[in-house]
Amino acid sequence: MSDRPASGISRRALLLSGGIGLGGAALGAAGGWALAQGVPGAPDAAPTTETGAVPSRGRTQAGIARPATPQRNGLVVVADTPEITTAAGVLAMLAALGERIDALTDPAATERIVLPDGPGDLTITIGIGPRLVTAIDASLPGADELPRFASDASLADDMRGGDLLISAYASDAGALHASIADVLAAASGAVRRWTQPCVRGAGEGTIVRNPLGYHDGIIVPHGDDELDENVWIADGPAAGGTIAVIRRLRLDTTGFHALPGERQDAVVGRVRATGDPLSGGGPTAEADLTAKSPDGSYLVPSRSHVRAAHPSFTGSRLMLRRGYAYSNAAGPGEAPDDGLLFMCFQRELDDFVRTQHRLDETDDLMTFATPTASASFLIVPGRTDGALGASLGR
Repeated sequence: MSDRPASGISRRALLLSGGIGLGGAALGAAGGWALAQGVPGAPDAAPTTETGAVPSRGRTQAGIARPATPQRNGLVVVADTPEITTAAGVLAMLAALGERIDALTDPAATERIVLPDGPGDLTITIGIGPRLVTAIDASLPGADELPRFASDASLADDMRGGDLLISAYASDAGALHASIADVLAAASGAVRRWTQPCVRGAGEGTIVRNPLGYHDGIIVPHGDDELDENVWIADGPAAGGTIAVIRRLRLDTTGFHALPGERQDAVVGRVRATGDPLSGGGPTAEADLTAKSPDGSYLVPSRSHVRAAHPSFTGSRLMLRRGYAYSNAAGPGEAPDDGLLFMCFQRELDDFVRTQHRLDETDDLMTFATPTASASFLIVPGRTDGALGASLGR
């Protein structure tokens, strides 16, 4: 069911007064860390009652729209697979990865060498980069490279792109490194490009506070209809997959918090203490982008993140966002490397690209965010039987 207000106006129409959050660049008031609610009625939408396990199989992969409340801990690896150059090689690798994921996440598995205490709520999600997608079929979604954006001026070339995405999430952080290593070993000749541990704030469902202290996760797709409209690829060999963008963003929290409180709220477009939009309403209210003060100025400022990221200005669909904070060790005299590992999922890469271009042009929050890694992947469709990725070869 779509989430519709009592008036009968669709959520997409209502978004004209909302804001989707960080789009693809930083962590906005309405969204950088969000994850859509679980799909009502789907048999694999939530952990099983007995074990807390999240089934690895289903129409879509786990770790995107399920579980409904993301696990607290994450570990993301982007790797290259230089030895894999053919469609057969890609499909064989995906099948091997799927077998390892099934073995790790099945609570009934008897082999407990990697996870002797069982999987808990572990999920592992697999994506393939443009080079591997093209090796299968250049007409598949995900074959296009993510462009270099204006905000990527200082981004090193070796931190752009990648062949393979493996993202693992669990309440037990201790399960992540061993699981990732076990799965990555099934990818022939895989070489890590970068690895990032990350953590999510406490909370139920989608709304948590981001590293700047503002509520995220307010405006996201909910339910079967909106996930199908905005996130999941509808048909063809990639049906049930999605396009992921991942951006690691170093945040200048010191500089941001040096601003007066009112200025911080104006940059974001919401009140930090309450989460209310500057146009009024409660913490879950959509911002009214048309509301003005008596002097004629917008209550939600023209260069605020909430306004800049709004899909009404880009013609984009809603993006499903799943973001985690990170903090990397810094040596003596080095600047802190803390920020947001931003991930979003959409049916078409261009939904993100249009939004990011607009953020670079009009979003004052971008002043405080520096991309240090950037990539896009085709998240392989789920499967109820057979091998992971088998549908891509049909």
